[in-house]
Amino acid sequence: MKLEVQKKNLIEELGVHLEGDNLAPLAARILSTLILSGKKGVTFDELVCQLQAGKSTVSTHLDHLQNSNRVKYFTKPGDRKRYFVIDPNLILNVMDEMIDKWEKEKKLHLKIKEYKKQCNCEAEETGDFQFDLDFQEDFLTFLEETSTAVKKFKAKLLVRNN
Repeated sequence: MKLEVQKKNLIEELGVHLEGDNLAPLAARILSTLILSGKKGVTFDELVCQLQAGKSTVSTHLDHLQNSNRVKYFTKPGDRKRYFVIDPNLILNVMDEMIDKWEKEKKLHLKIKEYKKQCNCEAEETGDFQFDLDFQEDFLTFLEETSTAVKKFKAKLLVRNN
């Protein structure tokens, strides 16, 4: 019983966190429930019951989660029910999105750094204010190190999954 209470609290806490990824509250709770249920899967009726939500609402959010490649389902021989699970590639897809975003941001900050350098050259001649480029350098280092760490973790997951 203690684990069920803990699971219910975690579903709520994780759901609130996942709402930050532009998910509706119920969609976030569905995703949380599936994350905490693992590979055994959760049926539609179980989701309706556990989340105390209407069938049409759960159905709508499950469709959205499937269409956005966050959720998949499987069936069992002789059982007409669908068992919903997290898409096994979800974390890899999220990592790809993060890396792509950081690469774009890195390119933009390289341009900003170059612009500030040019401004500093002109300011040196006129005695005007100069930009402190330390932040730009530190931020570029952060983006590079973060991307590298996520790429290493992704490679480890790929090896583990094969």
